[in-house]
Amino acid sequence: MSSESTEERILEALEDDAQASYTEIADRADVSKPTVRKYINKLEDEGVIVGYTAEVDPKKLSSQSIALVGIDVASERYVEATRELREMDAIRSLYTSSGDHMLMAEVRADDGGELGAVINDEILEIDGVTAAHPSFLQERLK
Repeated sequence: MSSESTEERILEALEDDAQASYTEIADRADVSKPTVRKYINKLEDEGVIVGYTAEVDPKKLSSQSIALVGIDVASERYVEATRELREMDAIRSLYTSSGDHMLMAEVRADDGGELGAVINDEILEIDGVTAAHPSFLQERLK
């Protein structure tokens, strides 16, 4: 059996395939289905699992453009700016970051022009946002 904890094995199985059945997860994690159910319920209740998503290959998605956008925010406006960013429909996910930017956002729009407009006309117009640095996703490699 793996040296990983039961919780880690279940999370790894879910991250690999969020549509996996409890039976498939139990087989991969080498535990019973009731154990899988118990851990998944616990992880959802604790906020560790915050949702289930489909992964998309941007190159094959002809109807949308996707960018990861590094966003910098003035520290005195951080709470308010973050709240506004979280409410934007075009922002699919928003993360705090310890890298080059304070926040990282996954932004989607119908095409590159609309995505640019979201960045320039919406994100950069939020009081406190000082910069937005997009990286347009082209092809999913893994």
